Amino acid sequence: MSIELITILLFGAIMFFLIMGLPLAFVLGGVGVVGCFLLWGEKGLFLISSQAYGAMGKFTLLAIPLFIFMAMILERAGVADDLYTMMHRWMGPLNGGLAIGTVLICTVFAAMAGISGAATVSMGVIALPAMLKRGYNKTIAMGSISGGGALGILIPPSVPMILYATLTGESIGGLFAGGILPGILLASLFILYIGIRCFFQPALGPALPKEERASWREKMISLKAVALPIMIIIMVLGSIYAGICTATEAAALGCLGAVISAIVYRKLTWTLIKEACLRTASLTAMIIWILIGAYCFTAVYTGTGAHQLMEHILLAIPGGRYVILISMQAIFFILGCVLDPVGIIMICTPVFVPVIKALGFDPLWFGVLFIMNMEMGYLTPPFGFNLFYMKAIAPPEVNMGDIYRSIVPFVALQGVGLAICIIFPEIILWLPKLMVG
Repeated sequence: MSIELITILLFGAIMFFLIMGLPLAFVLGGVGVVGCFLLWGEKGLFLISSQAYGAMGKFTLLAIPLFIFMAMILERAGVADDLYTMMHRWMGPLNGGLAIGTVLICTVFAAMAGISGAATVSMGVIALPAMLKRGYNKTIAMGSISGGGALGILIPPSVPMILYATLTGESIGGLFAGGILPGILLASLFILYIGIRCFFQPALGPALPKEERASWREKMISLKAVALPIMIIIMVLGSIYAGICTATEAAALGCLGAVISAIVYRKLTWTLIKEACLRTASLTAMIIWILIGAYCFTAVYTGTGAHQLMEHILLAIPGGRYVILISMQAIFFILGCVLDPVGIIMICTPVFVPVIKALGFDPLWFGVLFIMNMEMGYLTPPFGFNLFYMKAIAPPEVNMGDIYRSIVPFVALQGVGLAICIIFPEIILWLPKLMVG
């Protein structure tokens, strides 16, 4: 059987079963197992078992449940309430100030937790009713929450970055450092968009009336809300960049910081711990099964030599290496509309990273671009995770059409940020180089 036909059958089977609605983990694992058996017989199945065992032996994977547990605790610890109160007092007097403050809080949350859902759900529950009550346009209100929440997978710590590092061998600390400035860039673009639009159209985000504005004393008192988030950020990122801890050890410190926050806010209960553990186990199990399935599929994919065919096809695209890079980004964006970002990382990394290396690009730089593109996948319909988070917590009068309209400018801004980082690679690479130096 030719490599071309094997490639068509492997990827065709994946797309067929995904369209049928089967879970990604079972599709990747099932295609891998059946393909291995058909190509190499019973002895070939030893390859599958060794790949699954090898996937479970990755020390870096321990960081994933720890970061998820930290996010689950922080989501209900009360940190978001105090942060929003602070932003309400400081930013409320500005047109669009509450939406700008929401993006800032999501940015802070992103630097504490490694997933998108924590900030999206927390701000959806706290900030959305407050903005709608004060006459904010619902597209601006929901867009700021969805767009800001998506920063959670780009600004470190980031679970998708850990998965990318596990598959490629890149430094987790380097990827974390590379995601900081792009995350700040995207947050700044969101804030500029909200500020400029509300300046020219004040009705979209009216400023608080003078009688509702806080005094300087109240503003200064509210600054205490940033103490615990700063502590957690220093414990996690500071320990990694100082060379004190690995990402896994830093994740454990982050869990400690989250528990301390829950104690300070008097929210730490056995019910909270139980729910956080159950949700952590559920999300971690999903990710690990997808990882095992991806390793099985990748073993068959590389064992047949199909990866060499894909490299030849991509390298044959006319127009030079940047056209190939842009073509990859377009593929990621399309896949992000229909697939889970974790699954896209698992499927595409073994296909595209060898090509990136052959073209002379830095795989760490490409990894951050990859995650930026996956961030768009959290917002693009029909299967963007943040869209469903918003629908679950939005008031009854908000429909999916409203949610889809709210994310259009933020997806466009994410595209602008991605283009800027492609044109100016040092935005991503400067901090990792500084760390190495």
